[in-house]
Amino acid sequence: MMMSPVNGPVQVTAFGEFLMRLHCGGSQRFLQTREYTVYYAGAEANVCVLLSRLGISTSYVTRVPDNDLALAGLAQLKSHGVAVNHVVFGGERLGLYFTEPGNHIRPTRVIYDRTGSSYASLQPGMINWQRVLNDTRYFHWSGVAAAVSQSAADVCAEALTVAKEKGVIISADLNYRSTLWKYGKKAGDIMPALLQNSEVVVADLDAAAVYFGISTDANASLEDRFKQCAEALQKYLPRLKTLAMSFRKTDGTIHEYSGALMHNGRYYFSAAHRLPLVTDQIGSGDAFTAGMLYGLLHGYEPAATIAFATACGALKQSIPGDWAMLTKQEVEQFIQMGASARIIR
Repeated sequence: MMMSPVNGPVQVTAFGEFLMRLHCGGSQRFLQTREYTVYYAGAEANVCVLLSRLGISTSYVTRVPDNDLALAGLAQLKSHGVAVNHVVFGGERLGLYFTEPGNHIRPTRVIYDRTGSSYASLQPGMINWQRVLNDTRYFHWSGVAAAVSQSAADVCAEALTVAKEKGVIISADLNYRSTLWKYGKKAGDIMPALLQNSEVVVADLDAAAVYFGISTDANASLEDRFKQCAEALQKYLPRLKTLAMSFRKTDGTIHEYSGALMHNGRYYFSAAHRLPLVTDQIGSGDAFTAGMLYGLLHGYEPAATIAFATACGALKQSIPGDWAMLTKQEVEQFIQMGASARIIR
């Protein structure tokens, strides 16, 4: 499905590290595999791909080396309609990560190889944020964007300052990764200040605990824990208007996937989708985020927004790779019918 990159005003500009993902062949482990399947990835890039496929104009900003590995990935982004004209070139290498598939017995494993990447060596002043954020409605980023180096965190701060000055709505995914944050700073030292002006936030209970020390009652329902976390987060994020979380539970071999939304002080919860098979859950949170932003941009009622976001996150788990190759029709059909093994012809 080829789409044309956007011209004119951009609805969502996103910033983060663009990565190449190498996935063990078949269902093999790192110690067994003799081949890898290649995907392109990055939390913010994943969000842009689905939003663009849904008809939202997006622009993705990052720094990559000027080589064919990076150019091939950017070409794939453009094929889905993501504008990449603000990507800057420099440095020597594209960040990598390796994945080993899990199953119902053991978890999926990830090994990062991002130290010294083009993005990790990004410095303030390399991106003209005044130009990048001119005539854009939302700026989206995630905790991963600040996790790889001090200079990358400084560029996040630079972008967020300009976004606030221009009145751009700031959207943030807390996105904590325990195996990153190796440059001498803890996530809790960096993230609270960077998140200060966020109006739209996607979070999880663990990241809220790491960044802000927020704890919830482990014996309470997920709905109640979400409410506890939302109330606590609003004390730290004074501009917060919208908070979303996705939840995953297992019932034997069945995954139950659901979502929660706090919007303007009121709470909304999606139906729980029972997923009999998960092909690849990496990127499901980014698909959820994209669905939530889509609902906000289209003025959906909050209940419809969280239903759409949760359906996006659920459907992504049927698709290999990081990108949610979906259409609006497929999402709406899933909301109405749930998981289906029918043949459409």
